[in-house]
Amino acid sequence: MVGKALLQKYKMKLLIITQTVDKNDPILGFFHRWIEEFAKNFEKVTVICLEMGEYHLPKNVKVLSLGKEAGGSKFQYLFRFYKYIWQERKNYDYVFVHMNQEYVLLGWKFWKLWDKKIFLWRNHAKGNLFTRLAVLLSDKVFCTSPQSYTARFKKTKLMPVGIDTDFFKSDPSIVRIPNSILFLGRIAPVKRVLEFVEWFNKLDGKFIATVAGSALSCDKDYERLVQSRASDRIKFVGAVTQEQALKLYQSHETYVNMTPAGSMDKTIFEAAACGAKLIVHNPDLKNGFRVEDHSFKVLMDKLQKEL
Repeated sequence: MVGKALLQKYKMKLLIITQTVDKNDPILGFFHRWIEEFAKNFEKVTVICLEMGEYHLPKNVKVLSLGKEAGGSKFQYLFRFYKYIWQERKNYDYVFVHMNQEYVLLGWKFWKLWDKKIFLWRNHAKGNLFTRLAVLLSDKVFCTSPQSYTARFKKTKLMPVGIDTDFFKSDPSIVRIPNSILFLGRIAPVKRVLEFVEWFNKLDGKFIATVAGSALSCDKDYERLVQSRASDRIKFVGAVTQEQALKLYQSHETYVNMTPAGSMDKTIFEAAACGAKLIVHNPDLKNGFRVEDHSFKVLMDKLQKEL
């Protein structure tokens, strides 16, 4: 019976809608690995993304871009979105919307008409009426933080963060820089980078820090403010790839994260998996955690049971 159930599951087809498919993207590069794993468990995986970069995915994965990388307009994005969900409607049974609730609001009428199950992954402290509507229209919702806006709903399932512990791990051959501190994340007010800079400036002069990350265009003024307040003991290296992030985790003694409750920054778990000491200002983690409970394998096993 188990074998038959697994075989039936494998024959199912999945549509994933996400922001970026690019293994080198400094923020969403991790999702490339998620798609690889989904491809192992579904007969066919179709991915619609807003923007497409470099990717290397199995043959049963088809990637369709709305065209941001080519400078498309919002009208073109919308036209392509409806074109793709119609064109591919026989190639998927489930819809997995990653982070962007807007796609649930745009596509739900068609998916319900075609009897497609809708699953939303959204992990953010803030929400609004549109978030509530997207939750209402979804069959299930996933998040990782009990303080996430979506955690309050009955149909929401708390999930592991999903760290690839085969990739993010310590390397005994790499010597950690003495008294080194790493801050890795988007340069934005929600990440409290300015608070980190002000906190670091008060530390003993023996400490040095690396800030890895870039700002969105809307946060450029904030980025300039952060850099203007930073000690000369802080080095800004800009956005980094997954491979570069790995080396930073492995070579720094301490990782600091000041993001408040509401979202479980995966960087915390990546740093922990690489053996760095943690200073975390997130009350969701006040009782600690086990990295293995938030591993990529555990996440995928739980998702497979819920989809």
